[in-house]
Amino acid sequence: MSEHGHDHSHGSANRGRLGIAIGIVAVVLVVELVGGLLAGSIALLADAGHMFSDLIGLVVALVATIMAARPATDSQTFGHRRSEVFAAFINSAILIAVVVYVTVEAVGKLVAPTAEHVDAPLMLIIAVVGAIANTAALLVLRGGKGDSINMRGAYLEVLGDLIGSFAVIVAGVVILLTGFERADAIASLAIAALILPRALSLLRDVVRVLSQSTPRGTDVALIREHVLAKQGVVSVHDVHVWSISPGSDVFSAHVVVEPKVFTEGRTDVLLDELSKCLADHFDVEHSTFQLEPAEHADHEVEQHR
Repeated sequence: MSEHGHDHSHGSANRGRLGIAIGIVAVVLVVELVGGLLAGSIALLADAGHMFSDLIGLVVALVATIMAARPATDSQTFGHRRSEVFAAFINSAILIAVVVYVTVEAVGKLVAPTAEHVDAPLMLIIAVVGAIANTAALLVLRGGKGDSINMRGAYLEVLGDLIGSFAVIVAGVVILLTGFERADAIASLAIAALILPRALSLLRDVVRVLSQSTPRGTDVALIREHVLAKQGVVSVHDVHVWSISPGSDVFSAHVVVEPKVFTEGRTDVLLDELSKCLADHFDVEHSTFQLEPAEHADHEVEQHR
């Protein structure tokens, strides 16, 4: 099978996996939302909020796999990958709203318990159903988690849901055995604590991409060293590294080379070496180099350095 066919089969399989996982999570979300309201459980509602956000994440992952297969156009020269970033911003906003709501409700119940009681048996049954469903979704996604950062993110989102379900199960068991209903509020705060780091991480990634900051983990100084180490390279300037979406890094630079690189016709070889270096050592998906003779570089504006 050709590399293109191999990638296509992986993409089709991953779209199928994501579709099944989306169906499972959507059903459990509705069950937990209704069950949380009927059982009077903040923990179930918190987990439902967590699952709603993860459902959005899974849908974004599915859309991303579809978009990744679409070629760039004159109006979308990098394709439609940036849509993933806007969706991540919406997702992070939802997560933060869920955290605020859950925290306020849980603290209120801890400080001033109401007369309403938590239906522990119903709460426990729904949490167990959620845990089983999340386990099934994990098994579905496991086969594709090594194919891309996109699929790994989807896998981790469902894993977070499973942890949330376990927190609700523990709270349900405690209430059922001891009658300590504040365990529901405590479990909801634990779920909120689980959600918050992911919300802030998503928001940070969005800000980094939209502000065209250097991608996390990218050492520009080290990239310069690698470029300068290539035979015939004199200097490098006007270096830019940014992301179209998390995991899709782009690099551009002006590279000053010795005259013999042009006279000996070695420009193609050097460009291949530079592109391969960026892809192999720094996981840069798209790199652009402008090769310049020293006399041309002397005309460059000083601020480009």
